[in-house]
Amino acid sequence: MRIPRILISAPGSGSGKSVITSALAALFSERFPVQCFKVGPDFIDPMYHASATGRPSRNLDSWILPAETNRRIFASASSSASLSIIEGVMGLFDGFADDPMRGSPASIARLLDCPVVIVLDCAKLSSTAAAILKGLDTFEPGLRIAGVVCNRVGKTNHAAWLRSAIDTYAKIPVLGCVPRLDALNLPERKLGLRTVVEDPDAARAFVAESASALREYLDLEKIFAIADAAPDFSPPPTLVPAKDTDQNRREPPVRIAVARDEAFCFYYRDNLDALERAGAVLVEFSPLRDARLPEGTDGILLGGGFPERYARRLSANTALLAELRARCADGTPVYAEGGGLIYLSQGFEDEGTFFPFVGTIDGRCRMGTGLKMGYRSVRPLGDTLLAEKGRLLRGHEFHYSEWDGADESRAGVSPAYERHVGDPDGPVSTEGWRSANVLASYVHLHFQQDPSLAETFILKCAQRRASVAA
Repeated sequence: MRIPRILISAPGSGSGKSVITSALAALFSERFPVQCFKVGPDFIDPMYHASATGRPSRNLDSWILPAETNRRIFASASSSASLSIIEGVMGLFDGFADDPMRGSPASIARLLDCPVVIVLDCAKLSSTAAAILKGLDTFEPGLRIAGVVCNRVGKTNHAAWLRSAIDTYAKIPVLGCVPRLDALNLPERKLGLRTVVEDPDAARAFVAESASALREYLDLEKIFAIADAAPDFSPPPTLVPAKDTDQNRREPPVRIAVARDEAFCFYYRDNLDALERAGAVLVEFSPLRDARLPEGTDGILLGGGFPERYARRLSANTALLAELRARCADGTPVYAEGGGLIYLSQGFEDEGTFFPFVGTIDGRCRMGTGLKMGYRSVRPLGDTLLAEKGRLLRGHEFHYSEWDGADESRAGVSPAYERHVGDPDGPVSTEGWRSANVLASYVHLHFQQDPSLAETFILKCAQRRASVAA
């Protein structure tokens, strides 16, 4: 299977690889279909990829997902594209703990036999750039650093010095020398990068402007030649469902209401696809604007995002809050991650002001003292909407807020998970909120790690609909 492909990485975060990846995707999309991917658990960079290409970007993760699942996601999404561009995370060998080949961009490059292009911040470098590149190129056998884009290059002779040093000492092709450009500064705010959903027109304009600015500095022909020289790719076998899903594919299909607007926009595209494959019809609604859930809702999905940023508007939509509260009480399956947990809580405290939310789960939320992030291994403490008690699942956390926690004295209520930091032998605590029909957690799960996760959720929704109709 011919899949022209490259992986864009860097020695570390902040080198400019996100902007250059999206710009490259936009430039090549002028010629042919381009498929983007993001290494690791990230929701914002894939939004910019999609803005550049008009196609959903996919996540690849060698810590959360089995190797064959990563290969399957890659092959399936790439099959209708002429070029696949994978954006790394952090540095080339940065992943889980001190293992350079677990969760790292390098692990995905080796898994997919993919040439690597390095984006190197050269603002304060000259010949040392060659030493950094030579170290990356020789660190792990089986990886090929096929080229470098020198970013934030100074005036006068800086580019010439870099090209000469890299050619002499690292023997790696220089694919472009990009000066400092205002057009390459991603829009940010207090909680991090601004999401595409918050201002799609501004995001498209940013991608277009950055692509236009970079066009004259990048050797697009050499970059595509590197991607086109990648070896043939052997796709894994077609995915076989973990369960017989005939009972899930009822008529009419199960309808899942998916919260999506500026406040709730963090979803793995492959999670939504998994739900559709399991027999669901996904119907979007806006907790900011809609007074009612979609007609015929059988289950509810509340993804991550920034509800804390929109707390006042969310709290003012009392009609929808009341309906969600009633649905949680009447047995409708509700799955919430990250911001979804915040939304189901009693409410959000912000600088002395309290904004009531759905109120189904115990406790209030507020901004914490710092960022909580990283990979997590979890085991349900009882049967849930996704998996049975004790099933090992992998996910990640990324949040600035904190939650008071579940009131374990309440009948029928308990924490959702036994949670470990990193691997299952890591530090342990309890996390999340679980009842018979509600599962809420700060941990984001990738459903492709186990097809039964989506199938179980759809089955629960179908069973609930049948019980109401009986």
